[in-house]
Amino acid sequence: QVHLVESGGGLVQAGGSLRLSCAASGIIFSINVMGWYRQVPGKQREFVATITRGGSTNYADSVQGRFTISRDNAKNTVYLQMNSLKPEDTAVYYCNGITVNGMEYWGKGTLVTVSS
Repeated sequence: QVHLVESGGGLVQAGGSLRLSCAASGIIFSINVMGWYRQVPGKQREFVATITRGGSTNYADSVQGRFTISRDNAKNTVYLQMNSLKPEDTAVYYCNGITVNGMEYWGKGTLVTVSS
């Protein structure tokens, strides 16, 4: 089992910044890819960014150049630095972890609200 706990969400004005954290516990050595997804009520959950254990990253076009995903393997934590936030970034942000054998885990989410 892997447990993921997000933190760092909140209310910020447009143009501001936030940093989300996701702490992993449990069978953490098995986690290969970690990532962030977001969901607005009434819409499907969408991909934001992922990072592999080796540090390779991938971003959605909508956040490329504004968001940075990073990972501290020693602390079993993944971060999402969000800069130049826009009202359309408002969503619940979920941490995701995929193990080497393909098991997928989700955190409970943290709310990010960007005011205009």
